[in-house]
Amino acid sequence: MDYGPDDQIDREAPEAPYEQLAAILRARISRGDWAPRRAIPSEAALCELYKLSRPTVRRSIAALVAEGRLFVVHPRGTFVAERVDQAEPRDS
Repeated sequence: MDYGPDDQIDREAPEAPYEQLAAILRARISRGDWAPRRAIPSEAALCELYKLSRPTVRRSIAALVAEGRLFVVHPRGTFVAERVDQAEPRDS
């Protein structure tokens, strides 16, 4: 699944819309659209932007939370996680 940060949801694609949105958001995070520890757009804003239902957007966000790319702070929103590969190794 190769989606870029500027792609839209393709309703004719073999991938489910939530998978497409997760790939698009992943690409936007990688590009640096949102800095680590900064909020991404709200679920409602993502629903409007990508013309998807709230459960679909939530499923995409849940996939990225499971990957460690996002984290949720209730009721503040969804935030970009610190990049794991940028962390410096700790001395033992």
